[in-house]
Amino acid sequence: MSTFSESSLAVARPASPAPARTLSQLVPVEPATKPSIRILVADDERTLRESCASVLGVEGYNVTVTGRGEEALELLRRRPFDIVLLDLYMTPVNGTELLATALAANPETIAIVITGKPSVEASLEVLRAGAWDFLPKPFTGSQLQILIGRAAHAVAVARESRALHERGGAVEPGDRVAVLGNAPKYRETITLARRVAATDASVFITGESGSGKELIAQFIHHRSRRASRPVVAVNCAALPEMLLESEMFGHCKGAFTGAVRDKPGLLETANGGTMFLDELIEMSKPIQAKLLRVIQDGVVRRVGSETTDAVVNVRFIAATNRDPEEAVAAGALREDLYYRLRVVPIHVPALRERVDDIPLLAEHFLATYWNRHRAGEEPVPQLSKAAIWALRAHSWPGNVRELQNVIEHAVVLLEPGADVRPEDIPFISDHGSDPELGALDDTVDTGESYYEARDRLLARFDRRFLTRVVIRAGGNLSKAARLAKVDRTTFYRLMSRHGLQRNLLPGSEDE
Repeated sequence: MSTFSESSLAVARPASPAPARTLSQLVPVEPATKPSIRILVADDERTLRESCASVLGVEGYNVTVTGRGEEALELLRRRPFDIVLLDLYMTPVNGTELLATALAANPETIAIVITGKPSVEASLEVLRAGAWDFLPKPFTGSQLQILIGRAAHAVAVARESRALHERGGAVEPGDRVAVLGNAPKYRETITLARRVAATDASVFITGESGSGKELIAQFIHHRSRRASRPVVAVNCAALPEMLLESEMFGHCKGAFTGAVRDKPGLLETANGGTMFLDELIEMSKPIQAKLLRVIQDGVVRRVGSETTDAVVNVRFIAATNRDPEEAVAAGALREDLYYRLRVVPIHVPALRERVDDIPLLAEHFLATYWNRHRAGEEPVPQLSKAAIWALRAHSWPGNVRELQNVIEHAVVLLEPGADVRPEDIPFISDHGSDPELGALDDTVDTGESYYEARDRLLARFDRRFLTRVVIRAGGNLSKAARLAKVDRTTFYRLMSRHGLQRNLLPGSEDE
């Protein structure tokens, strides 16, 4: 029996991979990472395994194929695989035995079970046995690409966490997700996330764009009892309404043009695990109403269906960079949905509120991107005190994501083992686009009084001015005070008021 659709066999056709590219924006896997991800496909049906190998080979993965259960057992015992795609009903060695062997050989292996006889009982059995997910026959090449893409993303995240732990980074012990930072506000966020992780309570995360909301969601999931099941991320602002509804809830054959077969949605994929709804407020009101029903009773009705298609058990974590209560008042967010999801609210502080964490994060990104972009054993550049000082003084309107981008940009141009100077960091050398000049935009619709907004902007100006004048003086505080045309005592007091530490200054403290 053929298990692939006709369109999926010709994986090079332009129309076939389009759905996979759409979802790959939600869980991206770096092209350079794919060849290092080892996948074993074990199925006794030649057409299916060759089609799987073709689809995954085009994607760039390192694929091994076997049609014999005994050979699959030997391969699993001989070398580790990151992802194992296996048929549940192989003979004489069945998929259950292969699954147990794969997980015994490498507990980090992601096992996906293919089954031609999908049923609730069989699905529960393989999930209890440790399978990451299952793939019912028949399936398309696009469905395979999407599922393997999610699994590969999980593999890549786990590798980065392990590598950081081995380098001695500030990683939470036992976690698969690294959370870097020791600033009091950030530690409060992590403490609350750790406490709520052990429960099944819904969590609503707020914070500015780029502050790390998805990282906190991943942290909660991987410390929960659902950690062995998938965490499915959906960016509600990235997809148009019709596509978002179809991806979340699935659709029935004939529901719309192009719906050639029944398709389960991401809610069914997340069954037993966690669904992360990023930018929830951007979701349309009709989809919010449909989501509310799933949260209340676990019932999923696919697009175009008149009956219940699935009952799911999903933990929900929602996030937004806007004020959710303002969105409720404005009618953009359903009040009943908001309070269903806001069982435990968590706020992620902006990077400018955790300035002491900037050196730690910058060094981590410097090492990460150097290893990613540079081959061989070339020594990693080191941040100079002047660079750390300048990084700490920046306002970071884009938060941690902006810091990542700035460091990656610098890494591409740096020499091995070099001291990173302020002029090597893009935002500092680009005086023509000083981010502080755009700070006035922050006064709009903040709810602050005139005096609060004024004090906040003046504080940013002070930090920026003091940093620039100290760098200009080469770290000599007496000279910096003279350049600023203030006495040294006043200069020291201003530095102390704005949390600018003298021990991070380049050069000497006095003449």
